[in-house]
Formats: sequence, C-alpha cells, structure tokens
Amino acid sequence: MERKRSSSNKYVYFFGLVLWLMTLPSLAVAQEKLNKLLRERETLHREWQVSESKKSGLFGNRTKKDMSATNEWMDRIIRKDNQIMQELEMLKDIETTEISYEKEDYKYVAQKAEADIVKLKRALSEKDEAIRKEEDEKRRYEWTTLLFFLSTLVLGFLYYRKKR
Repeated sequence: MERKRSSSNKYVYFFGLVLWLMTLPSLAVAQEKLNKLLRERETLHREWQVSESKKSGLFGNRTKKDMSATNEWMDRIIRKDNQIMQELEMLKDIETTEISYEKEDYKYVAQKAEADIVKLKRALSEKDEAIRKEEDEKRRYEWTTLLFFLSTLVLGFLYYRKKR
C-alpha cells in the first residue's frame, strides 16, 4: 500500500512540475504583452495631447474637426485601456491558478507530514508498550528470585535448627 502511494506521489509531483513549467512562459509572455500595451497607450496619450492642443479655427479657437480628432484619439485610448484591463484579468487568472496549485501542493505536503506523524506516534506507543511489558517481566523475575532466595534461606535456617 505504501509503495503504491509513493509512486502515486511521484506522479502528482511530476504533474505539478510540468504544469508549473507550462504556466511560467505564458506568464512571461503575458507580462511582456501588457508592457507593450502600456507603451502603446502612452503613445496614444501623447498623440491625444497634441490633438488637444491643435487650434485651427479663427482667432485661435478649436474647430469641430479639431474636437472630432481629439475624440477619436480618446476613443483609441479607451479601447487600449480595455485591452490592458483584459490582459490584467488574464494575468490575475494565471496567478490565481498558480497560487491554487501551490496551495494544493502545500496541503498535500501537510497531509503527508500529518500521516507520518501519526505513524511515528503509533510506533512510539507500540515501543513504549513493549518496554513496559519487558520491565514487568523483569520485575516479576526479580520478585521470583527474591522469594526463592528468602524461602531457601528460611528452609535452610529451619533445617539447621532441626539438626542442632
């Protein structure tokens, strides 16, 4: 039974390692994609600021075309923000999954350690019981020897008195 459980443990550890190695590159790729999206958003923001500062109307005022261009840049920024939010959500999901697997691994290790502790306690109590029985047997032997010695001494004394 123990041997079967041991081989099962190896498969669980192997599966956990493979899963961790598979999520590691996706986490790095997702982080790089997020950084790229943030750089793109920064560029869009600068373009929006340039668009915001354009005033091509009479007397230095903004025209409807200027405002429309500014709104288009703002729309692009909002779409980029949505992409960034989706990427952050995916990163959160990856990390949550990774944490849950680590939690399961720790839980498994704790359960295994607990089972080992129970086995050790049982072995210790069995050993204590064996030692107690051995001490009882030794004590019984000592008492038997003492009684035999005393009875021999009394009988020897009675025999000596009778012969005298």
